[in-house]
Amino acid sequence: MVRFALIWLLAFTAAAAAGPRATTGDGALEGISTQGISEYLGIAYAAPPVGDLRWRAPAAPAKWSGVRQATKFGPTCAQVTTLGPFAGPANSNEDCLYLNVFAPPAKEKLPVLVWIHGGGYFDGESNDYDAARLARQGKLIVVTLNYRLNLFGFLDIPALGKPGGNYGLMDMVAALKWVRANIAAFGGDPANITLGGQSAGAGAASALAVAPSARGLFQRAIFMSGGYTPLVPKDVALKKGRQFAAAAGCDQTADQTADQTTDKAADVAQCLRALPAGKIAALSGTASGTAPFVSGAMVDGDLVPQSAAEAYGAGAFNRVPVMVGTTRDEGNFAIGIAQYFREGRTPATLEDFHVYAKRMYGGNAGPGGTPPPYPPGTPDKMLALYAPEAHGGVQMAWADAHADMLACRGQYLAGQIAPFAPVYAYVFDDRSAPSYFPQMKGFTPGAYHTADLIYLFPGYHGGPDGVPTSLNAGQRKLSDRMIAAWANFARSGNPNGKGDAPWPRWRKNADAPSHFIQNDAWAQVQSTSQFSAAHNCGFWDQVLRY
Repeated sequence: MVRFALIWLLAFTAAAAAGPRATTGDGALEGISTQGISEYLGIAYAAPPVGDLRWRAPAAPAKWSGVRQATKFGPTCAQVTTLGPFAGPANSNEDCLYLNVFAPPAKEKLPVLVWIHGGGYFDGESNDYDAARLARQGKLIVVTLNYRLNLFGFLDIPALGKPGGNYGLMDMVAALKWVRANIAAFGGDPANITLGGQSAGAGAASALAVAPSARGLFQRAIFMSGGYTPLVPKDVALKKGRQFAAAAGCDQTADQTADQTTDKAADVAQCLRALPAGKIAALSGTASGTAPFVSGAMVDGDLVPQSAAEAYGAGAFNRVPVMVGTTRDEGNFAIGIAQYFREGRTPATLEDFHVYAKRMYGGNAGPGGTPPPYPPGTPDKMLALYAPEAHGGVQMAWADAHADMLACRGQYLAGQIAPFAPVYAYVFDDRSAPSYFPQMKGFTPGAYHTADLIYLFPGYHGGPDGVPTSLNAGQRKLSDRMIAAWANFARSGNPNGKGDAPWPRWRKNADAPSHFIQNDAWAQVQSTSQFSAAHNCGFWDQVLRY
């Protein structure tokens, strides 16, 4: 009798210790429970893109029997340009197509937010984004994912076959299809999916909004500090692909198309797919910068048939509600990264600012450095408009110039989308936001690019070399409001939940409230004309080729 009771007790204890379970179309999963949130980590949404599957559209993952443990993140995708505190770890992993599901308890199907991490399309990982608080307070399912990066994810060489080029975007489409097919098992509503991302993640979400094959896979979109930067033109991507093939020693007739199924084209593809992953990673760049043949999201003629600007202007996109915005001091991120790698970590100088102006605005203004050129004298006019003595010094003048340029790009995008779908625009304005940069002489982070992420994903501090930080009480209140707004938008397409206050819908009318300023007050708005004046859009609209 005692033995029976002991066996029963052990079995009961084991059952009680078991984590939450969900059954997908590929098999059953057991996750972990953290403060009431069920977390399922490291779920394969595609087969490992290795060997002959390298540089191909993602294949379906293998099914399994029994219950698979989903209690730790999958491997980080291959990357080398980690940008110091921002990303990493550097690695050459190709088996990395995994996603994570954060699910609160619910009696009804919940809205779903699929989150794409940023990193310039060349670094980053889903592991950095703890979505438990966003899921718990927002009462929504959050899915984060890894996707192929740098040369592994964005490479256009015709000999590799079709579809080609945007392998990282193809991964995201595969993840969205996985979510649509399986998210109900976790409590999510497959008919209410928001696709969101920051920086390159926002750019990817924007590219997928104009991708015909992604239509219907999501019902709303969030572009945080991105989504408005032009996609790389196909001819530029092809040139970069040729350069990479040459650098890798696989350049024999790298221009051969898939239709020209010649032995030489097959040899090129075989050579490229046989390259050691470490060699490809090494050819991607260094810790502080990418190689010249590294591309990003591009017009590939297949997944993305035309530029985003053309598609938005013609209304040829997935017409869903969009939230788009920037941080007030976007430019301080790049300035901080440059200082991090500079010998002695010395502050930016006036000479550095002048070099930046000539490099950015002294050549071609088209996507990917293509014609037409910027108007004559643009660098000097920009430097005069952003004179350091009028902007608090060299760093802040530089940061303001970069931030204003992006803000005006964002407003232009809002104007393109607004005739066809609701748009909600914002500026994140907490200039006291925590910084994961180390202390550096003269460096003031402000509301730098990525500064808003910790308000949605607690503990976010870039990569493993970033400085861990936390929010103070006032910032926690702003965080609560941001989470509520993001959840409202995911639920209804309106960050207010309903109505037009405090966050107004974007309108082209010059005097109508159109931009919401995210700060402690949670009430400040700007009209289109006020926003344009604050960010010198009169100047930028004349020089940018959006």
